[in-house]
Amino acid sequence: MTETVSAAQQATSEAGKGLKMERVFSTEGVHPYDAITWERRDVVQTNWKTGETVFEQRGVEFPDFWSVNASTIVTTKYFRGAVGADNREQSLKQLIDRVVGKYVAAGRDFNYFATEADVAVFEQELTWLLVNQYFSFNSPVWFNVGTTAPQQVSACFILSVDDSMDSILNWYKEEGFIFKGGSGAGLNLSRIRSSKELLKSGGTASGPVSFMRGADASAGTIKSGGATRRAAKMVVLDVDHPDIEEFVETKWREEDKIRALRDAGFDMDLGGKDITSVQYQNANNSVRVSDEFMRAVEEGKEFGLRSRSTGEVIETVDARSLWRKIAEAAWACADPGIQYDGTINDWHTNPETGRITASNPCSEYMSLDNSSCNLASLNLLKFLKDDDTFDATRFAQAVEVIITAMDISICFADFPTEPIGKTTVDYRQLGIGYANLGALLMAMGLGYDSEGGRAMAATITSLMTGTSYRRSAELAAIVGPYNGYARNAEAHQRVMRKHQAADDQIRTLSSIDGDIHKLASAEWAKVVELGKVNGFRNAQASVLAPTGTIGFMMDCDTTGIEPDFSLVKFKKLVGGGSMQIVNQTIPRALVKLGYNAETVEAIVEFISEHGHVIDAPGLKLEHYEVFDTAMGARALKPMGHVRMMAACQPFLSGAISKTVNLPETATVEEIMDVYMESWKLGLKATAVYRDNCKVGQPLADGGGKAKKDAADKAAASEAEVVEKIVEKVVYAPTRKRLPKSRVSRTTSFTVGGAEGYMTSGAHEDGSLGEVFLKLGKQGSTLAGVMDAFSIATSIGLQYGVPLETYVAKFTNLRFEPAGLTDDADVRMAQSIMDYIFRRLALDYLDFDARSALGIYSAEERQRHLETGSYEPLELSEADSLKTVEPVRKDLPEVVETSNVVDAEVVSEAPAPERAAKTSAELLEIITGTAVDSPLCFTCGTKMRPAGSCYVCEGCGSTSGCS
Repeated sequence: MTETVSAAQQATSEAGKGLKMERVFSTEGVHPYDAITWERRDVVQTNWKTGETVFEQRGVEFPDFWSVNASTIVTTKYFRGAVGADNREQSLKQLIDRVVGKYVAAGRDFNYFATEADVAVFEQELTWLLVNQYFSFNSPVWFNVGTTAPQQVSACFILSVDDSMDSILNWYKEEGFIFKGGSGAGLNLSRIRSSKELLKSGGTASGPVSFMRGADASAGTIKSGGATRRAAKMVVLDVDHPDIEEFVETKWREEDKIRALRDAGFDMDLGGKDITSVQYQNANNSVRVSDEFMRAVEEGKEFGLRSRSTGEVIETVDARSLWRKIAEAAWACADPGIQYDGTINDWHTNPETGRITASNPCSEYMSLDNSSCNLASLNLLKFLKDDDTFDATRFAQAVEVIITAMDISICFADFPTEPIGKTTVDYRQLGIGYANLGALLMAMGLGYDSEGGRAMAATITSLMTGTSYRRSAELAAIVGPYNGYARNAEAHQRVMRKHQAADDQIRTLSSIDGDIHKLASAEWAKVVELGKVNGFRNAQASVLAPTGTIGFMMDCDTTGIEPDFSLVKFKKLVGGGSMQIVNQTIPRALVKLGYNAETVEAIVEFISEHGHVIDAPGLKLEHYEVFDTAMGARALKPMGHVRMMAACQPFLSGAISKTVNLPETATVEEIMDVYMESWKLGLKATAVYRDNCKVGQPLADGGGKAKKDAADKAAASEAEVVEKIVEKVVYAPTRKRLPKSRVSRTTSFTVGGAEGYMTSGAHEDGSLGEVFLKLGKQGSTLAGVMDAFSIATSIGLQYGVPLETYVAKFTNLRFEPAGLTDDADVRMAQSIMDYIFRRLALDYLDFDARSALGIYSAEERQRHLETGSYEPLELSEADSLKTVEPVRKDLPEVVETSNVVDAEVVSEAPAPERAAKTSAELLEIITGTAVDSPLCFTCGTKMRPAGSCYVCEGCGSTSGCS
């Protein structure tokens, strides 16, 4: 690693100058840790497929409002020291103090602050924002800063390679060191001569695709031994390179090879023992297209491919044919993506130093060759106020603190190579961004693919980058502009004016986004004014990264710029286990849209059962778009993703890590349209993924109907049959009979004018064991059917069918009689069955279980209206033992029960259980379709998309994102 302290010290200012820090978030005299409640937890992580314990650390300390999932990810990923050793970190306090302490010390040493009082305020503000999950640094900061390891803070690297064997072999070595450190890199191979050109010695050159093979093998080897994350890389080739068609076809041909080998009986699933024979699978490939080429496609003209050594055209191709081939390859295997060279370099602040030729693996960082970028992301939902407006002022104040910290990190950071270290110190590229945009828009009642949603996203992004560059100009006055600023001053200021002009073009739709826009416009005015005088401390300020692991660390519902993945999720519970929940922003959104408590409850219950809002009771059609998601029945249209990126792109220094998802039925023409429209709307890069386009994607156990091809369907069907046979052989259900004398309760009810009685009996532990229903006259058909239903339900309960299963199946059934009830807790019922099982849930299920099903008492609904939370302030013992109330003596007849107690078993089939372990697998079960994502190498669960990568919501592992 290359140390850069001496270089950074050259940029420090004279004594006496420095930032004055305003206290905004923390409280003077109160340490941020003392303002919150802490608790001890056990973190035990297992691979659910093998049952193997892969991690265990007990008694770790976290704030009580941090989810189990967040504490698990931080403990397993970021705590330093060997597990069980005395020096092992065991509290979030230690982790944050380790990182913040380094930033504070460097800020003091390099004269960033005016006084020691300002240093103290900076320390407490930064600590407060981190511990309260308002933002997070990227993973390398948590891995390395404050430890004895090299202080690598960057997650994104761009390399360079020239047309020489020394340079090519050095490329292999540099990538290896970067992968070993848990980061990823990208580069452009267009300087390497094509296979259609001659070497100086007279032979024919190998071409870049040939050298890609060696780099891919190296990445695969390092990936298999890595402990931090998988290797990630981006390979870019210019569209005018003579080997462009071979490059486009590389992964396409390999996908055909995978199919052939799979059909021959080889294990070609991702992670399978035979998949290593396939090449080019460890990199994302992108074609760098010029505006000249795109115009040739539009006009149907020929396009010239140029010699790398002379620049002369050595071959011409039909532009539209090549364009179609690119789309066909992306249709077949999701590669290549597109990078738009004209747009990228038109927004380049340092053109006098060199062109931008490549990006990092996820395509959000685009800058000079041999450079790096450290990232940080804000949690947007934290800035949503109680009145459902966005707190733009506090957001801007948070950006000031974060940008300051990010710039300080370059002063002490180490880098994997000397050229990367020099470029980063000279240009100080930063990558501030955000997460939870999808959740924020939903909570505000705005559709992701709507004018209102795009206006809100654009104003927030503009405010973030404008504030960042304004602080950068202020820092330049204190510790100097970046070293490369002088030669690029005119270009940098031109790009700032372009950002300002784009901000002027935003059309707001309400006072809410209008207020944010006013603040953003004021910031850009300051940027232009201060920049002329001071210059800028940073060549780049912002990107939108995937925020995979750190998104879970901040308990974000959505990652990066993404919409919500699905409306139903899994929530980990203290002590182990998990529960299905409906996205908690949904009730807030429904209240914002004007729905009353009863309707909100009914809609939430519907979503819990179906996973979507189509035909949800009481939900207006015009509000459906608010709850559109990345996957599922109301999945966003591909152009909805493109339009959202286009709304934010003019306000970013870099680009956006995001994949445009298309259904399996999408055509090549649709992919061509996505790529073309992305160019026209001013995006810097676009990647697509057509569902099920890859063979090497494992199916989730217990998932829905996969639609790969006939062979996949047959294999899945056979596996399912074998699994069911095994379960039938080994499963031996045992009936848990009720005691002869047991506690019961009888409830009278009225549903839509029809009267009835329900008596329920409990086991000694208070759990429900029998139900008797009295409806209609004795001897009538209805009474007989109710007796039979009571027997069947009671036997199921005694054989272990969870009450939650009955509640999930029978609530929301619609038939007459239906309507108003005389029960304050259940004011409306869609049928008698709907009422009965809601009442049983309220009587016999604990709060967490009911909350997962969206069922609340009248008291809890009222509490939510008053405090924003359904949860009781303190659950007493009496509350937890509701089921042991005696039978009310003043109520009428109770039906006889002796025939139920001794009834015989009807079926030995076990109660159906959901095999899902993550939200992706849960969505598969609900929708009956497969989510095309890889399985996590650490814990075996299905990952979910995050930007251009995948992230495991169980353990936080990623496929290369930050």
